[in-house]
Amino acid sequence: MDRTAGLLNVVDIEATCWEGMPPVGAVSEIIEIGLTVVDLDSGQRVGRHRIVVRPARSSVSAFCTRLTGLTQAEVDAGVSFTEACRQLAAAHDTGRLPWASWGDYDRNQFTRQCRSTRVEYPFGQHHVNAKAVFTEVYGLRKRPGMAQALEIAGLPLEGRHHRGEDDAWNIGALVLDLAARGGWPDPPSAR
Repeated sequence: MDRTAGLLNVVDIEATCWEGMPPVGAVSEIIEIGLTVVDLDSGQRVGRHRIVVRPARSSVSAFCTRLTGLTQAEVDAGVSFTEACRQLAAAHDTGRLPWASWGDYDRNQFTRQCRSTRVEYPFGQHHVNAKAVFTEVYGLRKRPGMAQALEIAGLPLEGRHHRGEDDAWNIGALVLDLAARGGWPDPPSAR
């Protein structure tokens, strides 16, 4: 029996950011990866993980700290982006399991950063944009942010918004809400 059947990795990242334009030479880089494992078969969030990532070409601005709570000292103690991708693949089977994020930002940021750093992309090709699914299932005209979606679904915001670990946990709750309503897409067939 495949013990990973029905599992979904829900990923949310935080990246370096600025109130206006980035400083000369700085680029937006992933500084936190939150990952919640959702068991669609049991309807449970079964794992909660966090990887703090040390940026190589940017630093954490005061704006970024206010938004995420992450400090330069905290990310300086993190792992390299290469190591973070290795950990995702090794510990969370990200190359094989389907995954979801709220919108396409997380997938696009990983794609850009992997390409620019020549690091192997750690995820498989089966990605679900949970924001798009939510919008369709709830019959909305506009795609809501995660916090607004929680309100619409009648779910509490757990933890701090704009913290990767907490946001992944909350998105996991939204995924389970969608699955309970019969709106979550079926996972790809086993390979």
